[in-house]
Amino acid sequence: MQNDDEHKPAATGESAGDLNDSTSYSPTGNHPTHHWKRAVIGTPGLGDRSTVFFAALQMTRMPMTLTDPNQPDNPIVFANKAFLDLTGYEEHEILGRNCRFLQGVETDRDAVAELRAAIDAKEAIALELINYRRDGSSFWNAVFIAPVLGPDGELLYFFASQLDVTRRRESEQSFRQAQKMEAIGQLTAGLAHDFNNLLQVVSGNIDIVASQVEDDRHQRLLNNAARAADRGSKLTRQLLAFARKTRLEPKTVDMNQLIHDFGDLLDNTVGAQIRLVTTLERRLPAVQIDPTHLEMAILNVLLNARDAMPKGGTVTIATRLWKLNGDAPMHQLPEGEYVVLTVRDEGTGMPDNVRRRAIEPFFTTKGAERGTGLGLAMVHGFVQQSLGRLEIDSTPGEGTEIRMLFPVANAMTGSAPAAPAPKQASGQGATGGSETILLVEDSDDVRALAQEQIAALGYRVVLAASGEEALERLKTETIDLLFTDIVMPGGMSGLELVEQFRKTHPETPVLMTTGYNEDLVADIPRGSNLDVIGKPYRREQLADRIRAALDRRTPGPRRDINPIVPAEG
Repeated sequence: MQNDDEHKPAATGESAGDLNDSTSYSPTGNHPTHHWKRAVIGTPGLGDRSTVFFAALQMTRMPMTLTDPNQPDNPIVFANKAFLDLTGYEEHEILGRNCRFLQGVETDRDAVAELRAAIDAKEAIALELINYRRDGSSFWNAVFIAPVLGPDGELLYFFASQLDVTRRRESEQSFRQAQKMEAIGQLTAGLAHDFNNLLQVVSGNIDIVASQVEDDRHQRLLNNAARAADRGSKLTRQLLAFARKTRLEPKTVDMNQLIHDFGDLLDNTVGAQIRLVTTLERRLPAVQIDPTHLEMAILNVLLNARDAMPKGGTVTIATRLWKLNGDAPMHQLPEGEYVVLTVRDEGTGMPDNVRRRAIEPFFTTKGAERGTGLGLAMVHGFVQQSLGRLEIDSTPGEGTEIRMLFPVANAMTGSAPAAPAPKQASGQGATGGSETILLVEDSDDVRALAQEQIAALGYRVVLAASGEEALERLKTETIDLLFTDIVMPGGMSGLELVEQFRKTHPETPVLMTTGYNEDLVADIPRGSNLDVIGKPYRREQLADRIRAALDRRTPGPRRDINPIVPAEG
């Protein structure tokens, strides 16, 4: 006995091989060559729902609909169960309605226009656009729409399949954002290096002239110029922090204790109109971070919170312990324990388009005189360099919450949190001497300035413009200190020079300088005769560091020197 279906004419179709589908997600993972972009059916109508094919439509996980263009407004006449699962609607809420009810405020009008044009032309189309579920939540919908024709070529239906591709779109967006931030980071780090060399010349010459001028008016002008140079130095440090090129000095830190010790400055930062509340979880594990950079990060976030509440309000600083296990991938962090530092304000908040760009350098919604747009960029760079993560939640009109997640310090890294080291007054112990110093610097201006500063301290200076020239000078000169730039493009770098120098002069101290605190600095083998000072440095700092380096040749206690000292005003 033959099945009745065998007497019905078979449906035919046209291959979708030439369909423009370069941006939309393909469920098969391949370019369409077998599935149809236009179908011709032999038996119109939706009355027979007893076949295995109708059961397959209801069992598939691919959302599907049929619309009837012969009825007013092209309404939905069939939707399978997967479509109901995708959108959250019930069948009676969908049938008889045009598909535009899925659209919302963020739906691309150009994409909608493309859909309408394809429908008017009775052509197939595949694209992606934002749609909305019944509960108001949005999702990226990969839509494929194609006409269904009758035996005589008349248009009967439009078939549509959908697919939620939100996760893929977010992953692609995150990847593009990471690429953009990495490119910006490399650019800004290179600019910071060159800018630091320029600032070194400016601030160094100001120091020299200021020491020779007694007129009050001229001193005032020079002091103004010096403060401007210091602000430029701070700007380059922020750029390097964003680019994750700042040399960190991590210590085992009690987060609660640091915030407690930092309290007076925090109060002064937010001002009298802001109510500052702290909620600190007790018995919080220590973290391994640079306390100075953490303080700078907290201050930057608090300044943003203050500016977001011009009429006052409450800022809450909180700490707590998070244990990330199954939810670790959502935070893009390895599983483990994290100390979370949260700063929440009641300010104006940020829309999503602003929040997504908040960590980009120089992006700011403030006026030109109220910010550089580097605050959160610096915080982001510092947290990432500390193996943590910065998260921002914000709602317009309700405020912003900034979360900094730091991994808990390994028990083997230290037994007790380190107390903050006392800061030494600028120029303390800045004495000269009569030793011979080999100065290696590729920039003519910086080399001339450093020569004048060092010679003014009484030292004998031997000059070299490159690593190769320095090695030639060492054949005929006996020196007491090698003072070299690290980054010298076009030939032997400072690191390569130091490596060769230590083979023949293992006991001679080395002082290096750089305007770009590269990751390479972290790999320098530390010894009792090796040190680094960051550009731009002031005259007193250079004098102090040179003397300290030379004194390391003699036995006896000496004060500890931070490997890289950012210049301070």
